[in-house]
This record gives sequence, C-alpha cells and structure tokens, in this order.
Amino acid sequence: MREIKAEDITRTIANLFEHSCHYLPQDVLAALKQAREKEESAVARNVLDRILENCEIAAAEQIPLCQDTGAAVVMLELGQEVHIVGNDLYTAVNEGVRQGYVNGYLRKSIVRQPFSERMNTKDNTPAMIYTDIVPGDRLRITVMPKGGGSENMSRLTVLSPSQGRQGIIDFVVNRVDEAGSNPCPPVIVGVGIGGTAEKTMMLAKRALLRKVGEPNRDAEVAALEKEILRRVNNLGIGAMGYGGTITALAVHVETFPCHIASLPIAVNLQCWCARHEEAIL
Repeated sequence: MREIKAEDITRTIANLFEHSCHYLPQDVLAALKQAREKEESAVARNVLDRILENCEIAAAEQIPLCQDTGAAVVMLELGQEVHIVGNDLYTAVNEGVRQGYVNGYLRKSIVRQPFSERMNTKDNTPAMIYTDIVPGDRLRITVMPKGGGSENMSRLTVLSPSQGRQGIIDFVVNRVDEAGSNPCPPVIVGVGIGGTAEKTMMLAKRALLRKVGEPNRDAEVAALEKEILRRVNNLGIGAMGYGGTITALAVHVETFPCHIASLPIAVNLQCWCARHEEAIL
C-alpha cells in the first residue's frame, strides 16, 4: 500500500488549474495552426490569427486564455493500492480547486441552488469529480476547465437501434449546426455512443481528452469520426461563426456496449480553448 498525502493532491490540483487556464496543450495549438493554413476563408483565417495571438499573450502575461475559466471538471484514476492520508480525497480536490481559482485570480462561475437563488460560491467549488478505481499504486489527475458556452451545447438522446450509423451522423451534425457560433468554433466534437444515458454522456466528455485528431483505435469507429468531421466542416459555420471551411478541429467518438433495445448517443462540444492537463502522483 502506497500513501499519498492529501496536501500533495491539493497543491497539484491548484497548479494544474492555474496552468491549464494560461496555456493550451501543444496538440490543440498545432491543430489551430493547421486549421489556419487549411482555411479557405480570408475572414476565418484572420479570426484564427487573432485566436493564436490570444494564446501567445495569455502565455506571455500569465493571464487566462478566456475570461470563462469554466466549471472545474476533475477526472481521477485512483490506484487500488493507494491510501490517501491527511484528509479525504474529495476534500483535498475541492481545496485545490479553491486555491487555484482564488490565488490564481481565475473567474469563479459556480452557483449554488441552480434553480432559485443562484448565489456564487466564490471559489468555483464544488468540482465535478469522477473517479475510476484502477490497478496500481498511482493517482492520475486530469483537470478540465469547461466553459459554459460549449457545455451548454451538450445534447443527449436515445435513438432506435434501427436508426444505426446514419442516425448517429445526422444527430451529431445537426447538433453542431444548431449550436452555430455559440460554442466558439472551431470546436472539438466529443461523441459518446452506447451504455446508458449517464454512461454515454461521460464517454462524450472523456472523448475530448484524446489528442486532437488522433483516430479511434477501432477502424470502424475511426471511419465514423472521419465522416462526421467531413459533414461538420461542410456546414460552413467557420471560426467563431464567421463562415469558413473549418468548423471543427476533430471529432472524437467513444463507444460502449448497450442494451438490445437502446442506442444512446451524447454530444459534448469543446470550444477552441480546449484546456486540460494531467499529473500523476
């Protein structure tokens, strides 16, 4: 049994959120630069230039890439041989979120009693925490500051199994079309297929963490990703909705077995500001 101190978890979470709000992952930056080169619209190229300039300024001046520093999504892979000491795991995580957002001067966007008083919690807690128990004696921490504009465009449905592949393509493409400029394109399209309602939503969220443009290992799923991406980019929405040939940087699909009577599908969009980072303790 390996011990991990709660204070180390807190410090790591705080640092990850601050850093992720200032720097885009290298794969996302590379995808944006590639999109700028491939984009056919002069207006959209100009928008992408401003996005890339924004990224340079944020990194140089240590300021947020976007004013919306998001809801704090934290995904944990907890080794079954790990023992957390000094405090409980979720308290340590939420304290890290509090320190990261307060000390890092990041915008606090979480409100309590969402259907009535909607009072700001003033430290961006509580975090949205998801934990998987895995073999080993390590703790993998992944943080994702998820902006409201893209998250609001999420959708879930349960198709009839007879609608099959074409039904999936139509649902995803229509969702991106209806979202328009709201999720701040060029987007990354996370798609979950299978499981149950809550499982497929998590599949879609986790799909956003894959390296941008890296195809699914399953050739059939990879072909589906490619077809959806082609259809999405033919919509002409373009960077920030100004029109263009690049509406999405990538489509990532994750699947899971499901009930014989069901075909659950979820879409979780990520804006161009696809922030996430991870650490292993």
